[in-house]
Amino acid sequence: MSDNNSRKPNLKNIKKLQLSMIIGYALIVIVSIGIISQLAVKKTDEALKNKVISMVSSLNMQMKLNMESYISRMETIATLSFGVEESYTYDATDPNNDEYEAINKEKIISDKLYSLCIMENFVDYGIVYRNNRTVGKISNGTNSLFGDKIFEELSSMVTRQRTNDGWSTGYKDDFKRIYYVKKIHENAILVISFYASELKSVLDNPETIHGMKIQLTNQDYNILYSIERDEIGTPLQGTISSRAVGQAPATIMDNEYLVSINKCGEEWYIICSIPTSAILKEKNEMQLYIYMTALIAAFFAVLVGTVFSLRLTKPVKNVVTSLDIKAHIDQLTGILNKLSFEEYAQDRISTSLPIEKHALIILDLDNFKGVNDTLGHAYGDIVLAKTGSILRTTFSQNDFVGRIGGDEFCVLINEYPNDVPYEDFVKSKCEQLCTAFRNNYTGDDGKYKISASIGVSLFPEHGSSFAEMYKASDNALYFSKHKGKDTYTIFEDYMKEEVKEK
Repeated sequence: MSDNNSRKPNLKNIKKLQLSMIIGYALIVIVSIGIISQLAVKKTDEALKNKVISMVSSLNMQMKLNMESYISRMETIATLSFGVEESYTYDATDPNNDEYEAINKEKIISDKLYSLCIMENFVDYGIVYRNNRTVGKISNGTNSLFGDKIFEELSSMVTRQRTNDGWSTGYKDDFKRIYYVKKIHENAILVISFYASELKSVLDNPETIHGMKIQLTNQDYNILYSIERDEIGTPLQGTISSRAVGQAPATIMDNEYLVSINKCGEEWYIICSIPTSAILKEKNEMQLYIYMTALIAAFFAVLVGTVFSLRLTKPVKNVVTSLDIKAHIDQLTGILNKLSFEEYAQDRISTSLPIEKHALIILDLDNFKGVNDTLGHAYGDIVLAKTGSILRTTFSQNDFVGRIGGDEFCVLINEYPNDVPYEDFVKSKCEQLCTAFRNNYTGDDGKYKISASIGVSLFPEHGSSFAEMYKASDNALYFSKHKGKDTYTIFEDYMKEEVKEK
């Protein structure tokens, strides 16, 4: 009996030792995997944050380029008014004016201004004289807003002395319209205005990152444009303002917000902001999964450790891949966005040998403004999405296809069959595009005919860089528009001078 009794304490001690070893091993595994899990979460945070910061900065820069391009276009349209000599030589305040001659001159000027006004959805496009006489389109809203001080107040908006022009908004806290003014002479001011809501096509980037807000502010950080219309005219939100004021250009991320700021011209700021919680939402969902996996890994260290690594890597790659796609692809049409297309096209053209062949096609939708204004922007988006589909179907996977403006698209042809002359091949592609749009009507009553005007330039005949080829294609597009639209034009040298004269 003494032998049996002596064995009981030993068996008990062994079981305690075994239990202690199991508990000790379990604790070591749990702590080790816990540390690894924490490091994995931290690394995931850093990788995701860096990628999002880079992407938001890139998007902000794209918005800046889009906005500066839009501003430049508005200013260019303004200078077109000087195409009629009377617009800058006539002075309505001159007491020596012959009444009949003055009426004729004002009609000439008005006809020119109205023809330019239809190029864009302008609210105002006219000339205001010191005696408050106006020529062209000056809306009742503008007359009511400025009253008898219209010339005086518009003149005060000329802030750039070198070019005698300026941009302004927020007069009497009215932020619905944006004004561009240009001094013609001491007694005349050219004024252009449009609704701030028109900037939607320039600044809106649908589904880029869920929860991201894009805002345009003036120098005083009053909001000129936001997808949330009730914000227009109000000061920039305090939480964003404290991070943005005086920081441009910069991208700032803390525990609450990611804010990217860029200055656009001399007057405005483009501000992209997104709550940090929205960026890390997917990471937080992953975090719970990681910790649960870690508990299982305490008992199945080797097997579950392998699964854990694979599961951790896969979501991170998915997030990064998704962000990469969103940074390069126009979400509405499914083709390259402006920034990526220009980058790819410039790289391909600059590295091509003179014996290689490329064609740069610029396509502009005819009558698209009528669709947007009458059938609505949602219907216009359908037309744009269909255009992206047509372009992807018409060209090969080795060609670059991109959306470079609201209803403007661009294609760089990189390959062609050897048994067909290159220019004939390019013409056939242009014919395919025109045919695809031809006889295509939109709306329930088929009221609006959507067609395509196309300009084409060839490498290396018409340029050895993207900028040169783009300018040549744009000149050719100008001729397509003025030939009656719904056609294509291949650039020729004489077009340079004719476009300059016009």
